[in-house]
Amino acid sequence: MRNWILKIALSLFLSVFSSVVFGHEPDRIIIKDKITLLPIEGAILTTKDGSLTVISDENGSITYALDIPTVISITSLGYTTKTMRSDTIPKVVFLSPTKIHLKEFQVVSHKNEQTFESLSKLDIDLNPIRNSQEILQMVSGLYIGQHAGGGKAEQIFIRGFDSDHGTDIALSVDGMPVNMVSHAHGQGYADLHFVIPEMVEKVDFDKGSYFADKGNFNTAGYVDFKTRDYLDKSFVKLEGGQFNTGRVVTGLNILNPKTDNGQSLIFASEISYSDGYFEYPQNFSRFNGLMNYTLPLNNSVLRLSASGFTSEWLASGQIPNRAVENGTIGWFGAIDPNEGGNTSRVNANAQLTTYLENGATLNVTNYGSYNSEK
Repeated sequence: MRNWILKIALSLFLSVFSSVVFGHEPDRIIIKDKITLLPIEGAILTTKDGSLTVISDENGSITYALDIPTVISITSLGYTTKTMRSDTIPKVVFLSPTKIHLKEFQVVSHKNEQTFESLSKLDIDLNPIRNSQEILQMVSGLYIGQHAGGGKAEQIFIRGFDSDHGTDIALSVDGMPVNMVSHAHGQGYADLHFVIPEMVEKVDFDKGSYFADKGNFNTAGYVDFKTRDYLDKSFVKLEGGQFNTGRVVTGLNILNPKTDNGQSLIFASEISYSDGYFEYPQNFSRFNGLMNYTLPLNNSVLRLSASGFTSEWLASGQIPNRAVENGTIGWFGAIDPNEGGNTSRVNANAQLTTYLENGATLNVTNYGSYNSEK
């Protein structure tokens, strides 16, 4: 019995000794944007021989372990690649934004794959989008339908679920829930029209009811919108089309992180109008506004935002098939051409994000919303 105890003690001693002498503690670095000083999620660290590939989390954190020093590269879409030796990497690596040139597409396998899917600004820019709800259609397995004019929230169908207007899918913008707990049209009603498409930085999403942090409406899935903290430059966009359709979007960069100690302040507005293709003019109009302020602190980021919209319209509404078949109205006619309404929503949001040393993130969000519909 005594011999067995000695053998076990010796084995434990050798295990601890070998881990101390020969083992290598994992290294941890943070990847940040050189201009905004904010963490970069999805940055890729790769060794020269391709034996190791690690992706940064939402904190910009990368944890890795290498037995011997080697050449590594750190890259992210929209940033200049940095190459250096692993034994000279600083604790914080800053990547410089650059124009996107897709010269090579490399597919690699990695073990720490993110548990959610994401749409980047590049994905959004490559698709013609009239309003933020159309971004939802880029989520695989999700479809939307509009059956009461442009002012009403679209109906959502996801992975076999009829989610009505948000009853079974959780939608949020910058950590602020969009779904309304109580609404005459249906619990969970979610109208995203207050979001200006050009101001969307990225969209995270996933399907299934497996995410407790997404709330009670996450029955079929969730979609989280993140708006932009910084504009490369101010802009004005003019669009026009058939049926007296027009759209004006303005984005203004008031504070620049390069010259204002990392602070950024942007304003954006959108004006839309369309008569629609029905026999009776829709007279649809909408005005959107957005203000985002970002202040990087030591290990935290403070974001203050205000947004809102107002719209009014006339809708041809749903029509009975028998009225079309007997010639009472045409396919684009209306039983009551005066159907329609007006709606508005105003939001205020304050969010403090703290990046902890162990790689975790602490989010404190205070928000308020006011909604009116007639």
